[in-house]
Amino acid sequence: MKNRPSKPVEDYTTVNMILIFANMLWVFVALWSFWGLGVVLILAVLLNHLITRIDTVRRRRDSRFRGI
Repeated sequence: MKNRPSKPVEDYTTVNMILIFANMLWVFVALWSFWGLGVVLILAVLLNHLITRIDTVRRRRDSRFRGI
């Protein structure tokens, strides 16, 4: 097997963030049209809480591996 240097990969972070925004937008609009603004606000708070928890867990894990 030949040992070739790997090529740099394109950064798709911006494109993925735009797609996540577009998907969340249509889901929120659909929920709003079916059940109202209250459900959308509750879902938004829940997603914010989950993202914050994921960030906290990752920071705690990374600091544990860095020896801090």
